[in-house]
Amino acid sequence: MASGSTFSVIGADVVIKGDISATADLHVDGTIEGDIKCASLVQGESSSINGAVTAESARMAGKVSGSITARELVILKSARIEGDVHYDALTIEQGAQVDGRFAPNARQAVKAVPSVGIEAAE
Repeated sequence: MASGSTFSVIGADVVIKGDISATADLHVDGTIEGDIKCASLVQGESSSINGAVTAESARMAGKVSGSITARELVILKSARIEGDVHYDALTIEQGAQVDGRFAPNARQAVKAVPSVGIEAAE
């Protein structure tokens, strides 16, 4: 099995209290009380996450109490999210519930560029 294709599964009967950090893909069906940072996250419908989620891609189907930051984010109709959502690409199925703000990921480097070179004309 190649290192790029590894994934970890947290079963429906598992409860984790603490932060999770994974370089691999993560599939969560259980309950997490803590922050999650991983490459790719797939959340099952019966799953509950109480903490911040940070991932390159995330597919959310369960309950989340906390912020979500992902480049590619899919929120399925079974999802119940309480928290702010930050994304580059966003898909939301009809019926999903989100109580929070939506905002594209910050691009601070782009915002700083326009002021360069204005005073050089003297």
